[in-house]
Amino acid sequence: MTSEDQPAVPAPASPSLANRYGGQKRALSGRTKRIILAAALASGIGFMAWISTSNATASVTFKDIGYSTPDATLAEVDFQVTKDPATDAKCALKALDAKFAVVGWKVVDVGPNAADEGADGGRTTAHRALVRTEAQAVSAVVDSCWIPDGAK
Repeated sequence: MTSEDQPAVPAPASPSLANRYGGQKRALSGRTKRIILAAALASGIGFMAWISTSNATASVTFKDIGYSTPDATLAEVDFQVTKDPATDAKCALKALDAKFAVVGWKVVDVGPNAADEGADGGRTTAHRALVRTEAQAVSAVVDSCWIPDGAK
């Protein structure tokens, strides 16, 4: 077979990448780079200001330490509360039966305390509270703690 006998093959497309994908992109001008840098800097400063002011709000955390059920009508809860020593807080305690039904509920006040009381300079204090129950409890826990409205 000679080259004359073969069917005509179309010519391949231009191998130039510029023809296929377009020309090179222009680099950002110095002015555009400065505008982007200023916007990023302003965003960063704004974010840091938001973070620093959001931490200024009073917060409270708790940790369950243990419980006991001396009889069918009483549960005793041991827990720690971490908060600003000068701030009041409230904690909701609940006692549960074997089916996880709430059989006792109590809201306790956690008042301000001295800086030398507890750990962390008075931030973390230990508490024990009694919760009356309507049936035998098999566990007792802190449900939540919060800073009441109007508290420091």
